[in-house]
Amino acid sequence: MNYETPVEICSRPDPAGSVIWLHGLGADGNDFVPIIEMLDLPHLRFVLPHAPYRSVTVNNGYEMRAWYDIFSLTPGSPQDESGIRQSQSYIQELIAKEMQRGIPQQRIVLAGFSQGGAIVLHTATRLPNHIAGVMALSTYLPITTFLHAEKTAESLHTPIYMAHGSFDEVISIGIGQTACNQLQAEGYQVSWHEYAMGHSVCAEEIADIRSFLLQVLPE
Repeated sequence: MNYETPVEICSRPDPAGSVIWLHGLGADGNDFVPIIEMLDLPHLRFVLPHAPYRSVTVNNGYEMRAWYDIFSLTPGSPQDESGIRQSQSYIQELIAKEMQRGIPQQRIVLAGFSQGGAIVLHTATRLPNHIAGVMALSTYLPITTFLHAEKTAESLHTPIYMAHGSFDEVISIGIGQTACNQLQAEGYQVSWHEYAMGHSVCAEEIADIRSFLLQVLPE
C-alpha cells in the first residue's frame, strides 16, 4: 500500500513532542489543519497522514480515502481485520520516524477522528511502550475480541481522552460509551467527555483537547 507524505505543522526546529492525527473516512490529512491552528501549541509537531484510497463496501464500493474497509454500520457486523492491521503497521512506522527525528515515544500522542480514532485506539493498546497519550474523537473500538489477548502491559500507562457528541448520527454515543467501558474494563485510564454536537468537533471540545495536550505534552 502506498502512502502519501503526511501534512506537517511545526513552527519550531526543535519541537518538544509530536501529535500524529488521523482523519476520518473520506477526508484527508488537511481536515484538521484549521483546528490545529486554533489549538495554538507551537511547541508541538503535528503529523497529519493521508489514508490511501480503497473501495468501501458500505458506500457501494466507491473508492475513497479510508484506513480500512467498512462492510456495514450495524454493530456486530464483520470487520476488515486485515485493513485495520495494515493501518496499524503504518502508524507504528510514523511513530518510529518521529523517534528517529529525536522525539521519545513518551512524548508522542496519537489522535484520530471517527475511523481514524478507531485505528488510534487499536494501535495504542498494542504498542510495546506507552506513549504520552491518546485522543479518540467520535469513534469506537474495532475488533474488540482481540484486545484482551493483544494488549500490552506497557500500554496500560497511556492516558486516553475520549470525546463524543451526544447527537452523533454516524457513530451513536452508546457505541462510544461501550468502547470506553471496554477499555476501562481492560485496565486503561480513560477520561470520557460528552458534547452537545453531532459527528463533528465543537469549540468546547477544542478547548479540552488543548488542555489535554498541555497536560501530557507540556512545553
